[in-house]
Amino acid sequence: MRALVLVHGGAGHVPEARRAEHVEGCVAAARAGQAALRAGESALAAAVVAVEVMENDARYNAGTGGSLTSDGTLELAAAVMEGRARRAGAVAALPPFPHPIRIALALLEAEGPVMLAGGGAARWAAAHGFVRSDSMITARARERLARWREGRVRGVWAGGTVGAVALAHGTVAAATSTGGTVGKPPGRVGDSPIVGAGTWADDASAAVSCTGVGEPILRVGLARTAADRVAELGAQGAAEAALGQLEEHGGEAGLILVAPDGTVGIARNTTTMSWALCHADGTEESGC
Repeated sequence: MRALVLVHGGAGHVPEARRAEHVEGCVAAARAGQAALRAGESALAAAVVAVEVMENDARYNAGTGGSLTSDGTLELAAAVMEGRARRAGAVAALPPFPHPIRIALALLEAEGPVMLAGGGAARWAAAHGFVRSDSMITARARERLARWREGRVRGVWAGGTVGAVALAHGTVAAATSTGGTVGKPPGRVGDSPIVGAGTWADDASAAVSCTGVGEPILRVGLARTAADRVAELGAQGAAEAALGQLEEHGGEAGLILVAPDGTVGIARNTTTMSWALCHADGTEESGC
């Protein structure tokens, strides 16, 4: 039975000199998911492990090093979803807790609320053993916020979101994590933690993780839109068609997709989107 994990490091505009390192980080994340698959873990576990690696990597905008709000605070968002029963867990506007993807997974496993936000999410995380860490705000993130305040940061940048989709034991899963847009108003929530917009998984169609400017992605329901076209267009065709629909609304984004038959889709309308694909049998691909 086929098993694989596909990750992305965010749609945007990575300078050419930094593209190799962005791909390198994606490969490391995908290999972590690959190791989980080889150990017999589920698709959901593989996707979460891969995203967790990228949340630790300040080259990306998720977890440590995530973008700061206009107030200089860090508000994180993450979601997980598995395709067998469409179980999901998500957090939004979360204060700095390491590995928000693990908090989203804990919500899924608790089978209570699908999503918690802001102070409520923070209280739930603390009550379930997660520890807040303000050291996750990096000097690079502060410098980027300063440039934003000076009007020198515009458009989609490299690392808007990180995500993974995986297939194992006939089931697909998706995981997505982000620091959001730099200079966003406190409390702003983009697409990443929204089921059907930034994250989706259904064994009848596909698992999808999206990246880019959240507002158009929310309006289109990009992840669900892509998954719903797989039966008609195939994995790659569905990814491209959904992105074409997003473009009608002026959106800049990318997405990764895996169907239950193991076919994948990778699409973007930005300059770059770093990605890596690892199969359990050792086959690897990557790009930007």
